[in-house]
Amino acid sequence: MAAKKEATEMSVEAKLKALYQLQTMLSEIDKIKTLRGELPLEVQDLEDEIEGMTHRVAKYNEEVEALKADVAARREKIRVAEEAVNKYREQLNDVKNNREYDMLSKEIEFQSLEIELQTKKINEANRNIEAKQADIATTANNLQDRRSDLEVKKSELDEIISETKAEEEKLREKAKALEVTIEPRLLAAFKRIRKNSRNGLGVVYVERDACGGCFNKIPPQRQLDIRMRKKIIVCEYCGRIMIDPELAGIKVEKPAEEKPKRRLRRALKA
Repeated sequence: MAAKKEATEMSVEAKLKALYQLQTMLSEIDKIKTLRGELPLEVQDLEDEIEGMTHRVAKYNEEVEALKADVAARREKIRVAEEAVNKYREQLNDVKNNREYDMLSKEIEFQSLEIELQTKKINEANRNIEAKQADIATTANNLQDRRSDLEVKKSELDEIISETKAEEEKLREKAKALEVTIEPRLLAAFKRIRKNSRNGLGVVYVERDACGGCFNKIPPQRQLDIRMRKKIIVCEYCGRIMIDPELAGIKVEKPAEEKPKRRLRRALKA
């Protein structure tokens, strides 16, 4: 409560100064993130791809096992059919009439067709097994390559993080401590503006009579209001909070005043 009360009682100038300090810290954190570049996304993409490929290999292996089980079941059907054919052929020797002979011949023909069908299905399954095993080998090679790439990318990312982690944590702690001193509504507005801006700038100072964020010209009267530091002023074009360069610690060199040139009067010759 005390911190909130203190933040509310701050002068506009103090609020603007605190916001700019916070902006500076957050910009430094953004630079650290930029230094990491696309590496975090690349690492995440590789991890997702490896997970997908691993799942694919597991699925292929399940399909191969299912096909092998199917082949085994069909071989069993062939064995049963062959036993039936042999049995029916033996019975042909003991037939008593043409009716029994025709019936046994049809059974032999049916079982022979069953053997042919199951043999055809087994050959198809074996071809599928070979194709799946080829896919498994290809995917396994690609998986190894992706894992190698991931190891390199992770190593690069870990190196960058280790170099910048301490600095980033220090900046985050300072930023967090500074946020407590800023009025909640103003802080929320600042974060909203910063989130919506491309370069992450929520507070900018006037540069060459223009907004430091969108570079649109600022009328002289508005520039005067900004320099007065009596109220929070935002750019009417981009919505960023504006401060004068002096508050940002920027020295602006004033153009030297030109002395009026004296007109040389030529003495009239008599």
